[in-house]
Amino acid sequence: MVLLHVLFEHAAGYALFAVKEVEEIGMLLPQVEESVLNIGKFNSMVSLAAFFPFKSAQAALENMNAISEGVVHADLKLFLETNLPLSGKKKATLGVSDAKIGAALQEEFTISIQTGGVVAEISRGVRLHFHSLVKGLTGQAASKAQLGLGHSYSRAKVKFNVNRADNMIIQSIALLDQLDKDINTFSMRVREWYGYHFPELIKIVSENSLYCRLAQLIGNRKELSEESLESLEEVVMDSAKAQAILDASRSSMGMDISPIDLINIERFSNRVVSLAAYRLELQEYLRSKMGQVAPNLAALIGEVVGARLISHAGSLTNLAKYPASTVQILGAEKALFRALKTRGNTPKYGLIFHSTFIGRAAAKNKGRISRYLANKCTIASRIDCFSEVPTSVFGDKLREQVEERLSFYETGEVPRKNVDVMKDAVKEVSSHEVHAVCQCCE
Repeated sequence: MVLLHVLFEHAAGYALFAVKEVEEIGMLLPQVEESVLNIGKFNSMVSLAAFFPFKSAQAALENMNAISEGVVHADLKLFLETNLPLSGKKKATLGVSDAKIGAALQEEFTISIQTGGVVAEISRGVRLHFHSLVKGLTGQAASKAQLGLGHSYSRAKVKFNVNRADNMIIQSIALLDQLDKDINTFSMRVREWYGYHFPELIKIVSENSLYCRLAQLIGNRKELSEESLESLEEVVMDSAKAQAILDASRSSMGMDISPIDLINIERFSNRVVSLAAYRLELQEYLRSKMGQVAPNLAALIGEVVGARLISHAGSLTNLAKYPASTVQILGAEKALFRALKTRGNTPKYGLIFHSTFIGRAAAKNKGRISRYLANKCTIASRIDCFSEVPTSVFGDKLREQVEERLSFYETGEVPRKNVDVMKDAVKEVSSHEVHAVCQCCE
């Protein structure tokens, strides 16, 4: 005869159910399938052997985290040692719904573990009738416990923290890139449109947003006079350019334009100028957000490149998990797989190419400095992700190390060791904290 016990994990606690003795467990399956929906029939086959309620919501969360990771928690171990018949003439089998925790229990207790088949059907029935099988537990209380634990478990899994709003950084950098494309497209449209009337202006002013502001200011070129010179200087910040615009307007080859066309050009130019102004505000917002979420990464590689790395990785936590070799080629995945497919040279850098360090390095040292910079970016992102108090001290020190490495490639001057630099950074952070505490006390 086989003595089968089924372990069931609920938000309210652990429950151990005894199933009626049979010759073979497989014989139970058709009977259980028939009785699952009927509480009366199910009760005749399954009875509650023991129940261990969780003492608090925190205890429930700890136990569920352990179960999900396939680890036997101390509470579960004590519960099974107390209530499971581990010795005796009859062969005891423990049924569990998860094979991962089943393997951990088998290693811990050296007992026969059953998963799937009849155990899965019994677990389904227990889940359906749990509040009826456990005395003193109502359906409403069971639902509340499940809801509370579900929220706590999800919050712990996604590491919910309002201060680490890396999602805002991801959206901001995506919007910033989109604005760059849109402003460039719209500015080209203004150039082409207003160029019919004043074609010489394109040669004098090449910058897009400045051209739009001038198109908005000048309007009809025939109305430009010496009195307009001062307002032109305020926009272009150059008296020679302002004079050149005035001279060009007097001898322009452009066509005449009707007032209604001019109004539309001015309105469109105004929209482009406002978009350019919003882009500057958004960049400032991104800078402040990076200072809060990833100050060390921003100090090391810059706010925009750091934000692009976080966006490409999906989150700061994902970026912190990446090895330096992955960070180095992040953004160059197509080139990497093409190189692997054709057996060519793999790319030396991805998004970090936009950093000033790689641009300043000599051609033969670009690969070396990109590898070194990726290493430092990995360190900075891990410090940002897992440190309690945000500080940019480590990022500044890492930046100094990259500068020293660049100098080493050019002059041969030996840079400081990483251990010494990190010790200095820790001392500086500690001194800042002591100073802050002293100020609070005063």
